[in-house]
Amino acid sequence: MRTAIVGAGLGGVAVAVGLHRAGHEVTLIEQAPDLREAGTGVVVMPNGVQALDRLGLAAGLAGWSVLAHQAGLRDRRGRPLLVTDAARAQEWVGAVHVLHRAELHRLLRAPLPAEVVRAGTPVERLDVEAGGVSVISGGRVVVRADVVVVADGVGSRLRAQLFPDYPGPRRTGRLDLRGVVQVEHLRSLVAGGLGGGDEVAGLLGGILVDRRSGAMFGLFPLGEGRLYWFTDSALPDVVPSPEQARDLVAGLMADWHPAVPALIAATDPADVHVDPIACLAEPLPPFAVGRIALLGDAAHAMPPDLGQGASQAFEDAAALTRHLLDADAGVAGIERRLLAYDAERRPRAQRLLRAALRQSRLTTRTGAAAWVRDGLLRAVPSRLATRRLAALWQATPPPNGGEAER
Repeated sequence: MRTAIVGAGLGGVAVAVGLHRAGHEVTLIEQAPDLREAGTGVVVMPNGVQALDRLGLAAGLAGWSVLAHQAGLRDRRGRPLLVTDAARAQEWVGAVHVLHRAELHRLLRAPLPAEVVRAGTPVERLDVEAGGVSVISGGRVVVRADVVVVADGVGSRLRAQLFPDYPGPRRTGRLDLRGVVQVEHLRSLVAGGLGGGDEVAGLLGGILVDRRSGAMFGLFPLGEGRLYWFTDSALPDVVPSPEQARDLVAGLMADWHPAVPALIAATDPADVHVDPIACLAEPLPPFAVGRIALLGDAAHAMPPDLGQGASQAFEDAAALTRHLLDADAGVAGIERRLLAYDAERRPRAQRLLRAALRQSRLTTRTGAAAWVRDGLLRAVPSRLATRRLAALWQATPPPNGGEAER
Protein backbone atom coordinates (compact mmCIF):
# COMPACT_ATOMS: atom_id res chain seq x y z
CA MET A 1 0.00 0.00 0.00
CA ARG A 2 1.25 3.48 -0.88
CA THR A 3 1.13 5.64 2.25
CA ALA A 4 2.13 9.29 2.52
CA ILE A 5 2.75 10.92 5.90
CA VAL A 6 2.74 14.73 5.93
CA GLY A 7 4.81 16.04 8.82
CA ALA A 8 7.97 14.50 10.26
CA GLY A 9 7.61 15.40 13.92
CA LEU A 10 7.74 12.73 16.59
CA GLY A 11 4.33 11.26 15.75
CA GLY A 12 4.84 11.39 11.99
CA VAL A 13 8.20 9.64 12.22
CA ALA A 14 6.81 6.97 14.57
CA VAL A 15 3.92 6.06 12.26
CA ALA A 16 6.24 6.13 9.23
CA VAL A 17 8.47 3.53 10.90
CA GLY A 18 5.50 1.41 11.94
CA LEU A 19 3.94 1.36 8.47
CA HIS A 20 7.30 0.87 6.73
CA ARG A 21 7.94 -2.19 8.87
CA ALA A 22 4.41 -3.41 8.07
CA GLY A 23 5.30 -3.46 4.38
CA HIS A 24 3.79 -0.17 3.22
CA GLU A 25 5.42 1.89 0.50
CA VAL A 26 5.95 4.90 2.74
CA THR A 27 6.75 8.49 1.79
CA LEU A 28 7.47 10.84 4.70
CA ILE A 29 7.04 14.46 3.62
CA GLU A 30 8.49 17.35 5.63
CA GLN A 31 8.50 21.06 4.79
CA ALA A 32 11.80 21.74 6.62
CA PRO A 33 14.99 21.20 4.59
CA ASP A 34 16.04 18.28 6.78
CA LEU A 35 14.66 16.04 9.50
CA ARG A 36 15.31 17.53 12.88
CA GLU A 37 13.27 18.37 15.95
CA ALA A 38 13.64 21.70 17.74
CA GLY A 39 12.99 22.24 21.41
CA THR A 40 14.38 21.00 24.69
CA GLY A 41 13.14 18.05 26.72
CA VAL A 42 10.19 15.77 26.19
CA VAL A 43 8.58 13.49 28.76
CA VAL A 44 7.34 10.15 27.43
CA MET A 45 4.76 8.76 29.84
CA PRO A 46 4.36 4.99 30.41
CA ASN A 47 1.42 4.82 27.99
CA GLY A 48 3.60 6.45 25.32
CA VAL A 49 6.38 3.96 26.02
CA GLN A 50 3.90 1.10 25.62
CA ALA A 51 2.83 2.51 22.26
CA LEU A 52 6.44 2.78 21.10
CA ASP A 53 7.02 -0.77 22.24
CA ARG A 54 4.16 -1.95 20.01
CA LEU A 55 5.96 -0.20 17.14
CA GLY A 56 9.27 -1.84 18.04
CA LEU A 57 10.76 1.54 18.98
CA ALA A 58 11.01 1.38 22.78
CA ALA A 59 14.41 -0.32 23.04
CA GLY A 60 16.24 2.94 22.44
CA LEU A 61 14.64 4.47 25.53
CA ALA A 62 16.58 2.15 27.85
CA GLY A 63 18.67 4.14 30.29
CA TRP A 64 16.45 7.22 30.12
CA SER A 65 13.92 6.19 32.78
CA VAL A 66 13.13 8.45 35.72
CA LEU A 67 12.17 6.99 39.08
CA ALA A 68 11.25 9.98 41.22
CA HIS A 69 10.26 8.91 44.71
CA GLN A 70 7.84 11.77 45.27
CA ALA A 71 6.07 13.86 42.65
CA GLY A 72 2.82 15.81 42.55
CA LEU A 73 2.16 19.49 43.18
CA ARG A 74 4.03 21.85 45.50
CA ASP A 75 3.65 25.51 46.40
CA ARG A 76 6.19 28.03 45.13
CA ARG A 77 8.45 27.39 48.14
CA GLY A 78 8.59 23.67 47.39
CA ARG A 79 6.22 22.60 50.18
CA PRO A 80 3.96 19.64 49.25
CA LEU A 81 0.36 20.23 48.20
CA LEU A 82 -0.56 16.98 46.43
CA VAL A 83 1.88 14.12 47.06
CA THR A 84 2.13 11.19 44.65
CA ASP A 85 4.46 8.20 44.92
CA ALA A 86 5.79 8.27 41.36
CA ALA A 87 8.05 5.27 41.95
CA ARG A 88 5.07 3.14 43.02
CA ALA A 89 2.95 4.36 40.07
CA GLN A 90 5.77 3.38 37.71
CA GLU A 91 6.01 -0.06 39.32
CA TRP A 92 2.35 -0.53 38.40
CA VAL A 93 2.31 0.77 34.82
CA GLY A 94 5.91 1.29 33.64
CA ALA A 95 8.62 3.92 33.69
CA VAL A 96 8.56 7.56 32.67
CA HIS A 97 11.32 8.50 30.23
CA VAL A 98 12.74 11.99 29.70
CA LEU A 99 14.88 12.77 26.65
CA HIS A 100 15.97 15.74 24.63
CA ARG A 101 13.53 16.12 21.73
CA ALA A 102 16.34 16.03 19.17
CA GLU A 103 17.73 12.81 20.66
CA LEU A 104 14.32 11.14 20.72
CA HIS A 105 13.71 12.18 17.11
CA ARG A 106 17.03 10.62 16.06
CA LEU A 107 16.17 7.37 17.87
CA LEU A 108 12.75 7.16 16.22
CA ARG A 109 13.84 7.92 12.68
CA ALA A 110 16.92 5.66 12.71
CA PRO A 111 15.09 2.65 11.14
CA LEU A 112 13.79 4.71 8.21
CA PRO A 113 15.66 4.38 4.88
CA ALA A 114 16.78 7.75 3.54
CA GLU A 115 14.88 7.22 0.27
CA VAL A 116 11.46 7.35 1.95
CA VAL A 117 12.01 10.94 3.14
CA ARG A 118 11.12 14.02 1.08
CA ALA A 119 12.36 17.03 3.01
CA GLY A 120 12.02 20.63 1.88
CA THR A 121 8.53 19.88 0.55
CA PRO A 122 5.76 22.12 1.94
CA VAL A 123 2.38 20.53 1.19
CA GLU A 124 -0.29 22.90 -0.11
CA ARG A 125 -3.28 20.58 -0.35
CA LEU A 126 -4.56 17.07 -0.88
CA ASP A 127 -6.58 16.14 -3.99
CA VAL A 128 -8.83 13.11 -3.53
CA GLU A 129 -9.25 11.10 -6.74
CA ALA A 130 -10.73 7.76 -7.74
CA GLY A 131 -7.33 6.08 -7.59
CA GLY A 132 -6.20 7.55 -4.30
CA VAL A 133 -5.01 10.86 -2.89
CA SER A 134 -2.55 13.22 -4.57
CA VAL A 135 -0.24 15.28 -2.38
CA ILE A 136 0.36 18.71 -3.94
CA SER A 137 3.46 20.82 -3.34
CA GLY A 138 4.63 23.73 -5.45
CA GLY A 139 1.58 23.33 -7.67
CA ARG A 140 2.43 19.78 -8.70
CA VAL A 141 1.81 16.25 -7.54
CA VAL A 142 4.74 15.01 -5.46
CA VAL A 143 3.24 11.63 -4.54
CA ARG A 144 0.04 9.67 -5.12
CA ALA A 145 -1.00 7.50 -2.21
CA ASP A 146 -3.68 5.04 -1.17
CA VAL A 147 -3.66 6.54 2.33
CA VAL A 148 -2.48 9.91 3.64
CA VAL A 149 -1.64 10.58 7.30
CA VAL A 150 -1.85 14.26 8.28
CA ALA A 151 0.69 14.92 11.05
CA ASP A 152 1.55 18.55 10.39
CA GLY A 153 1.02 19.87 13.91
CA VAL A 154 -1.27 22.17 15.85
CA GLY A 155 -1.44 24.74 13.03
CA SER A 156 -2.23 22.07 10.43
CA ARG A 157 -2.88 23.53 7.00
CA LEU A 158 -4.39 20.28 5.78
CA ARG A 159 -6.81 20.05 8.70
CA ALA A 160 -8.14 23.44 7.61
CA GLN A 161 -8.67 22.03 4.09
CA LEU A 162 -10.46 18.93 5.37
CA PHE A 163 -12.64 20.88 7.84
CA PRO A 164 -13.08 24.39 6.41
CA ASP A 165 -15.64 25.40 9.06
CA TYR A 166 -13.58 24.12 11.99
CA PRO A 167 -12.20 26.99 14.16
CA GLY A 168 -8.72 25.45 14.45
CA PRO A 169 -6.28 26.24 17.26
CA ARG A 170 -6.47 29.00 19.83
CA ARG A 171 -3.94 30.48 22.20
CA THR A 172 -4.64 29.86 25.87
CA GLY A 173 -3.07 33.11 27.08
CA ARG A 174 -0.16 31.22 28.64
CA LEU A 175 3.55 31.22 27.81
CA ASP A 176 5.44 27.94 27.85
CA LEU A 177 9.16 28.35 28.53
CA ARG A 178 11.47 25.31 28.44
CA GLY A 179 15.17 25.11 29.15
CA VAL A 180 18.09 22.72 29.54
CA VAL A 181 20.88 23.47 32.01
CA GLN A 182 24.10 21.55 32.61
CA VAL A 183 24.60 20.07 36.08
CA GLU A 184 28.08 21.64 36.14
CA HIS A 185 26.29 24.98 36.26
CA LEU A 186 24.25 23.59 39.12
CA ARG A 187 27.44 22.75 41.02
CA SER A 188 28.58 26.35 40.75
CA LEU A 189 25.18 27.44 42.06
CA VAL A 190 25.54 25.12 45.04
CA ALA A 191 29.05 26.40 45.68
CA GLY A 192 27.64 29.91 45.54
CA GLY A 193 25.22 29.23 48.35
CA LEU A 194 22.14 27.61 46.81
CA GLY A 195 22.07 25.27 49.77
CA GLY A 196 23.12 21.88 48.38
CA GLY A 197 22.15 19.46 45.63
CA ASP A 198 19.49 17.88 47.84
CA GLU A 199 17.40 21.04 47.48
CA VAL A 200 17.30 20.53 43.72
CA ALA A 201 16.87 16.75 43.92
CA GLY A 202 13.78 17.24 46.05
CA LEU A 203 12.08 19.13 43.22
CA LEU A 204 12.68 16.53 40.49
CA GLY A 205 9.52 15.15 38.94
CA GLY A 206 7.23 17.65 40.65
CA ILE A 207 5.37 20.83 39.74
CA LEU A 208 5.51 24.07 41.73
CA VAL A 209 2.54 26.45 41.53
CA ASP A 210 2.05 30.02 42.76
CA ARG A 211 -1.36 31.17 43.95
CA ARG A 212 -0.42 34.84 43.47
CA SER A 213 0.55 34.79 39.78
CA GLY A 214 -0.83 31.44 38.60
CA ALA A 215 2.63 30.55 37.29
CA MET A 216 4.10 27.03 37.32
CA PHE A 217 7.58 25.43 37.31
CA GLY A 218 8.62 21.80 36.71
CA LEU A 219 11.98 20.02 36.76
CA PHE A 220 13.21 16.66 35.43
CA PRO A 221 16.63 15.03 35.03
CA LEU A 222 17.57 14.74 31.35
CA GLY A 223 20.62 12.49 31.48
CA GLU A 224 24.21 13.21 30.46
CA GLY A 225 24.61 15.76 33.24
CA ARG A 226 21.61 17.90 32.30
CA LEU A 227 18.37 19.10 33.87
CA TYR A 228 15.20 19.95 31.95
CA TRP A 229 12.94 22.65 33.38
CA PHE A 230 9.73 24.24 32.13
CA THR A 231 7.48 27.09 33.20
CA ASP A 232 3.96 28.22 32.47
CA SER A 233 3.09 31.87 33.05
CA ALA A 234 0.83 34.59 31.66
CA LEU A 235 1.53 35.43 28.01
CA PRO A 236 2.82 39.00 27.53
CA ASP A 237 1.34 41.22 24.83
CA VAL A 238 4.46 40.61 22.71
CA VAL A 239 6.07 37.18 22.62
CA PRO A 240 9.57 37.70 24.08
CA SER A 241 12.88 36.40 22.78
CA PRO A 242 14.42 33.43 24.64
CA GLU A 243 16.75 35.71 26.63
CA GLN A 244 13.97 38.18 27.43
CA ALA A 245 11.61 35.36 28.45
CA ARG A 246 14.27 33.74 30.63
CA ASP A 247 14.96 36.98 32.46
CA LEU A 248 11.25 37.80 32.73
CA VAL A 249 10.37 34.46 34.29
CA ALA A 250 13.45 34.41 36.55
CA GLY A 251 12.29 37.77 37.92
CA LEU A 252 8.69 36.56 38.31
CA MET A 253 9.95 33.57 40.32
CA ALA A 254 12.66 35.42 42.27
CA ASP A 255 11.06 34.61 45.66
CA TRP A 256 10.22 30.97 44.88
CA HIS A 257 12.26 28.01 46.13
CA PRO A 258 15.85 29.27 45.69
CA ALA A 259 16.68 26.60 43.10
CA VAL A 260 14.02 27.86 40.71
CA PRO A 261 15.32 31.35 39.76
CA ALA A 262 18.90 30.08 40.01
CA LEU A 263 18.34 27.27 37.50
CA ILE A 264 16.48 29.55 35.09
CA ALA A 265 19.10 32.30 35.27
CA ALA A 266 21.92 29.77 34.75
CA THR A 267 20.44 28.54 31.45
CA ASP A 268 22.04 29.75 28.23
CA PRO A 269 19.43 31.53 26.04
CA ALA A 270 20.44 29.17 23.21
CA ASP A 271 19.02 26.34 25.35
CA VAL A 272 15.71 28.12 26.02
CA HIS A 273 12.60 27.48 23.91
CA VAL A 274 9.68 29.96 23.96
CA ASP A 275 6.23 28.79 22.92
CA PRO A 276 2.86 30.55 23.34
CA ILE A 277 0.62 27.66 24.41
CA ALA A 278 -2.07 26.74 21.89
CA CYS A 279 -4.61 23.94 21.71
CA LEU A 280 -7.58 23.06 19.56
CA ALA A 281 -10.46 25.44 20.17
CA GLU A 282 -12.89 22.53 20.29
CA PRO A 283 -12.65 18.75 19.79
CA LEU A 284 -12.12 17.75 16.17
CA PRO A 285 -15.19 15.90 14.80
CA PRO A 286 -13.53 12.80 13.28
CA PHE A 287 -9.86 11.83 13.06
CA ALA A 288 -10.41 10.29 9.62
CA VAL A 289 -12.08 11.41 6.38
CA GLY A 290 -12.19 8.89 3.57
CA ARG A 291 -8.60 7.77 2.94
CA ILE A 292 -7.08 10.51 5.10
CA ALA A 293 -6.29 10.17 8.82
CA LEU A 294 -5.11 12.82 11.26
CA LEU A 295 -2.53 12.14 13.96
CA GLY A 296 -0.95 13.92 16.93
CA ASP A 297 -1.41 17.68 17.38
CA ALA A 298 -3.18 17.94 14.03
CA ALA A 299 -5.96 15.84 15.58
CA HIS A 300 -5.92 16.70 19.29
CA ALA A 301 -3.44 19.44 20.28
CA MET A 302 -3.75 19.91 24.03
CA PRO A 303 -2.12 22.08 26.70
CA PRO A 304 1.06 20.54 28.14
CA ASP A 305 -0.27 20.28 31.69
CA LEU A 306 -0.57 16.48 31.72
CA GLY A 307 2.61 15.89 29.70
CA GLN A 308 0.64 13.72 27.26
CA GLY A 309 1.25 15.45 23.90
CA ALA A 310 3.98 13.14 22.58
CA SER A 311 2.55 10.05 24.24
CA GLN A 312 -0.85 10.56 22.61
CA ALA A 313 0.83 10.93 19.21
CA PHE A 314 2.61 7.62 19.82
CA GLU A 315 -0.70 5.97 20.77
CA ASP A 316 -2.12 7.30 17.49
CA ALA A 317 0.85 5.88 15.56
CA ALA A 318 0.57 2.44 17.14
CA ALA A 319 -3.20 2.26 16.60
CA LEU A 320 -3.02 3.46 12.99
CA THR A 321 -0.25 1.01 12.17
CA ARG A 322 -2.26 -1.87 13.61
CA HIS A 323 -5.45 -0.92 11.78
CA LEU A 324 -3.60 -0.65 8.46
CA LEU A 325 -1.84 -4.00 8.64
CA ASP A 326 -2.40 -5.86 5.33
CA ALA A 327 -5.06 -3.34 4.35
CA ASP A 328 -5.13 -4.15 0.63
CA ALA A 329 -8.91 -4.40 0.49
CA GLY A 330 -9.76 -1.54 -1.86
CA VAL A 331 -11.19 1.85 -1.04
CA ALA A 332 -14.01 0.57 1.17
CA GLY A 333 -11.64 -1.58 3.21
CA ILE A 334 -9.19 1.26 3.79
CA GLU A 335 -11.91 3.71 4.75
CA ARG A 336 -13.44 1.18 7.14
CA ARG A 337 -10.09 0.68 8.85
CA LEU A 338 -9.55 4.41 9.24
CA LEU A 339 -13.00 4.74 10.78
CA ALA A 340 -11.99 2.01 13.25
CA TYR A 341 -8.85 4.00 14.07
CA ASP A 342 -11.04 7.05 14.71
CA ALA A 343 -13.41 5.06 16.93
CA GLU A 344 -10.51 3.76 18.99
CA ARG A 345 -8.43 6.90 19.38
CA ARG A 346 -10.81 9.86 19.36
CA PRO A 347 -12.62 9.18 22.66
CA ARG A 348 -9.42 8.71 24.67
CA ALA A 349 -7.48 11.59 23.07
CA GLN A 350 -10.36 14.02 23.50
CA ARG A 351 -10.91 12.88 27.08
CA LEU A 352 -7.27 13.73 27.82
CA LEU A 353 -7.61 17.04 25.96
CA ARG A 354 -10.46 17.99 28.30
CA ALA A 355 -8.50 16.74 31.33
CA ALA A 356 -5.46 18.85 30.30
CA LEU A 357 -7.66 21.94 30.04
CA ARG A 358 -9.08 21.24 33.52
CA GLN A 359 -5.57 20.75 34.91
CA SER A 360 -4.48 24.04 33.35
CA ARG A 361 -7.38 25.85 34.97
CA LEU A 362 -6.56 24.20 38.32
CA THR A 363 -2.85 25.09 38.38
CA THR A 364 -3.26 28.67 37.11
CA ARG A 365 -5.85 29.76 39.66
CA THR A 366 -5.03 32.83 41.75
CA GLY A 367 -6.37 34.59 44.82
CA ALA A 368 -9.09 33.06 47.00
CA ALA A 369 -9.78 30.25 44.53
CA ALA A 370 -6.11 29.22 44.73
CA TRP A 371 -6.21 29.24 48.56
CA VAL A 372 -9.18 26.87 48.43
CA ARG A 373 -7.42 24.71 45.81
CA ASP A 374 -4.32 24.38 47.95
CA GLY A 375 -6.33 23.37 51.00
CA LEU A 376 -8.26 20.73 49.08
CA LEU A 377 -5.11 19.32 47.49
CA ARG A 378 -3.42 18.92 50.89
CA ALA A 379 -6.41 16.85 52.03
CA VAL A 380 -6.08 14.28 49.21
CA PRO A 381 -4.48 11.03 50.50
CA SER A 382 -1.20 10.18 48.77
CA ARG A 383 -2.41 6.66 47.96
CA LEU A 384 -5.45 8.03 46.11
CA ALA A 385 -3.35 10.59 44.22
CA THR A 386 -0.88 7.84 43.25
CA ARG A 387 -3.64 5.61 41.91
CA ARG A 388 -5.08 8.48 39.88
CA LEU A 389 -1.63 9.15 38.42
CA ALA A 390 -1.18 5.49 37.48
CA ALA A 391 -4.62 5.45 35.85
CA LEU A 392 -3.66 8.47 33.74
CA TRP A 393 -0.48 6.70 32.62
CA GLN A 394 -2.23 3.43 31.80
CA ALA A 395 -2.85 3.04 28.07
CA THR A 396 -6.23 1.77 26.95
CA PRO A 397 -5.64 -1.78 25.65
CA PRO A 398 -6.38 -2.24 21.93
CA PRO A 399 -9.78 -3.81 21.20
CA ASN A 400 -10.04 -7.46 20.09
CA GLY A 401 -6.74 -8.30 21.80
CA GLY A 402 -4.82 -6.03 19.44
CA GLU A 403 -6.14 -7.42 16.15
CA ALA A 404 -6.68 -5.03 13.28
CA GLU A 405 -10.16 -4.18 12.06
CA ARG A 406 -11.15 -6.46 9.19
